[in-house]
Amino acid sequence: MENDAATLYCPNELCQAPNPISHKFCLRCSTPLPKRYLWVQGDGLSFAAGEILADRYLVIDKSVVFDTQPGISPQAPELDNLSDIRPYLRLIPYRLNIPQVYGIIPPIDERSPNGILLLEKPPLLTDGTTQEVKLCPNLITAWGDATSMRQLNWLWQIANLWQPLLSEGVASSLLDPYLIRVEGSLVRLLELRNDDSTAPSLIQLGEFWQQLHKQAKPAIAELIHKISSSLINEEIRSAEQLIAVLDNGLAQLGRSQKPTIKIFTKTDTGPSRQRNEDACYPPPDTLVSKPPQPTALAIVCDGIGGHEGGNVASNLAIETIQQQVNQLTKVPSDHIDPAMLLTDLESAVAVVNDKISQRNDSENRQGRKRMGTTLVMALPIAHEMYITHVGDSRAYWITRQGCYQVTLDDDVASREVRLGYAVYREAIEQSGSGSLVQALGMSPSTSLHPTSQRFILDEDAVFLLTSDGLSDFDRVEDYWETEILPILTGQTDVVEVAEKLVEIANTKNGHDNVTIALVHYQVNYVEPQSSLTPFIPENVSTKAVEPTRTAQTKDLSNPNAKTQVIPENPRAKIAQLPLQWIVPLILVVAAGTFGYFLMRLRLPLSTQPVASNPDTTVQPTPEPTAVRKIENLAQGWVIETNREIINSKQKFPKGTYFQVIDQKPIPNSANKDSLVNLQECPNPDTPTPPKDAAASQPPKKTLRIELSKLQSSGIVLQPGETNPCEDTAPAAPVNQPPATTPQKDENPT
Repeated sequence: MENDAATLYCPNELCQAPNPISHKFCLRCSTPLPKRYLWVQGDGLSFAAGEILADRYLVIDKSVVFDTQPGISPQAPELDNLSDIRPYLRLIPYRLNIPQVYGIIPPIDERSPNGILLLEKPPLLTDGTTQEVKLCPNLITAWGDATSMRQLNWLWQIANLWQPLLSEGVASSLLDPYLIRVEGSLVRLLELRNDDSTAPSLIQLGEFWQQLHKQAKPAIAELIHKISSSLINEEIRSAEQLIAVLDNGLAQLGRSQKPTIKIFTKTDTGPSRQRNEDACYPPPDTLVSKPPQPTALAIVCDGIGGHEGGNVASNLAIETIQQQVNQLTKVPSDHIDPAMLLTDLESAVAVVNDKISQRNDSENRQGRKRMGTTLVMALPIAHEMYITHVGDSRAYWITRQGCYQVTLDDDVASREVRLGYAVYREAIEQSGSGSLVQALGMSPSTSLHPTSQRFILDEDAVFLLTSDGLSDFDRVEDYWETEILPILTGQTDVVEVAEKLVEIANTKNGHDNVTIALVHYQVNYVEPQSSLTPFIPENVSTKAVEPTRTAQTKDLSNPNAKTQVIPENPRAKIAQLPLQWIVPLILVVAAGTFGYFLMRLRLPLSTQPVASNPDTTVQPTPEPTAVRKIENLAQGWVIETNREIINSKQKFPKGTYFQVIDQKPIPNSANKDSLVNLQECPNPDTPTPPKDAAASQPPKKTLRIELSKLQSSGIVLQPGETNPCEDTAPAAPVNQPPATTPQKDENPT
C-alpha cells in the first residue's frame, strides 16, 4: 500500500513541486522524475518502513530507501573516511556488476550512531509505480532456468571480476550466494564484503561452483564439473586460465546462436551551433543489416576545436578507424582470439590518434588550438559485442531489464573516483569536472589510454552510441524506457527511435551537435544436442577483460598485423604422421647422435671448444609503474588542488597546479609529518607573454605546506595527463564547448 506521506519532489531547481511517487513526470513542469531506490550497506536499518530519514530518504524496508529529493546532491562521506569505501571507488570501471556509492545518511540517533552508507543502482526489481521492491534472484535460484549460454556467461563475468576484486581485498563477495544477484544476463553484486586476513583462493571458488553442476544444462554439465574440479585440484591456477577455459566453451556454444543485427545512424547540428563537428559511421541516415552485409560496425565521434578543425578531426577519425577495423574483421569469427582483438582495436585507435596528432603538428597547432575528437565504437562479432572509446562519447546497453552505461567518461570527475579520491556524485559537482583528460589527436599515442571491453550477448539488446548532445543532463536515463525499450518489444524500429532521440536532444538540451548510432542485436539460440568438450589449457596468454587498457601502437595497414588467427593444434599434426615414417626417423636421429659423440672422443682436448663467459650485463626487469598518490610523493610530480588553499597570507584557488620541488621531514613531529615545497605552475587560461616581456613577469609563487594538509587539498596527476607544468604539453585538460543551461521541459513524452 502506498504511503500517503510519500512525496517525490521535482528535480528541476526552478520547479521543485511535490508529486505522487508513482508519477513519471512532474505535474507542474513535465520534467522526468528519477526513481532512485538505494541499498543500505551492512546489516540493515532499525527504522520502520514509511519513516523519512534526513528529511529526504523514505524507508522501504530494512535494506532499501527511496530518495524523495533527487534534485539535491546527497551528502558525501568525509575525505578522512574514504578508506572504507575506496574499493567501490577504485572499481568504478566494473560498475555494470558492482553498485556505486551514492552518499551517506549522517548519524540520527542510537539506531544509527555511525551513519548509513547508501549504494545506488542495486539489483532490485521495481515497477516504478508503487513502493514495492524485491531483490533480483540470486545466482543459485536463477541457475536452473537459464540457457547454457547464459549459465556460462554468468560464470565468465564472475571469472573476470575475480582478480580486480582480489586486488582490492573484496573477492570474498564472489563466494557469498546472497550477494551474487542476476539481472537478466548480468551478474550484479548487492554490496562488497571485505576479505579476511587470508585472501580467498580459486579453490574456494571451485567449491562454490561445484554445487551448480547438477542443474547445469546437459550441453555444459560435464564442462562445469571439469572446471570446478580443476579449480579445486589446482589444475586451473589463475583467473586468466579460467577465463580462457570459459571462452573456449562460449565459442562452442556460439555456433548455436545466429544473431541478426541492424544499425542506423543520425546526426544533427542542433539549434545552437553554426556547424556540425560530429561524425559517424555508417554515414548518417544509413540502415545496415547483417546479414546480408558481412560485417557490422558503428562509430560516433565528437570533434573538439570549434572553428579550429573539430569537424576535420572527427571525419578523419571515422575514415581511418573504419578502414583499420574492416581489416581486422576479415578473419573468420571462430578464428579470432578475443584478447588479441581487444589489443588490436586499441592499436587501431592509436593509429587514428597519431594521424590527427601529425596533422596538428604539420599545421603548427599548439595547446587549445589543437584539433581532436572523442570516439565510441561498437563491433558485434558472433555472440560478443566489443566496445572501444576515448573521451566522453558514451555507449549504453539497453535490455528488457534496464539501461546500463557501459563506458566511463575520460574526464576529471571519473579520474578522481577511479583513483579513490572522491565519490562520483560529489566529483561531478566540482568546477571543471567535465573537462576531458584525454581525446584523440591531443598528444602522442604513448600517453593515450583507450578503453576496450567485450560483452557476451545471450538475449536481444540495443546498444546506443551517442555524443554528449544527447547524453548530457541524463536524457538517456530519463527516456530509454519510453523511447528505446519499444524496439525490443517490436513496437517500433531503430529508424523511428533515432529520429525521436535527436528531437529530444534538440528540444530538451539543444546546447550542442547531436549524433547517435543504434545497434539492434537479435538472438536466435538453440540448445546444442551434444555435450561440449572440456579443454583445460596448461598455459594461456589470454588476459582478463579489463575495462581500462593501454594501447601499443602498430601499423594495422600492414596485412601481417591482422588479428591473431588461432592455429591448428601442432600435437594433432604430429599424431597424423604415418607409423612407417616414425620408425626410420628415430633410427636416423639415434645414428646421428652416436656418430657425433664418437667424433668428439677422437678430437684432442685442446681443440675442443671452450664455453666463453663474457661479462654480460643483465638488464633488470622494470617494476610496474605505481599509481601516484600524495602518500608516495616525489620530486617533479604535479598536483592539482581540489579546494582553496590559504597559507602565509597567500591564497591559491581550487584548480591551481603545483610542481613538487622537495619534501623534508619535520623534526620532532608527533605524526612523522613532512613539509612539502611546491612551485605554482602557469595559469593555463593566462595568455603567454611575448619573449621581450618575460623579464617583467613576476616570479613564480611557491607554497610550503604540511603533507597531512596536502592529502585533503589536492590530487596527484598521473603520467601522461596534460598539465601546465609541462613545456611541451597542452596547457590544460581538453575542454568541450561549455554546455548551456538546458531548456525547460514543457510536455511529457
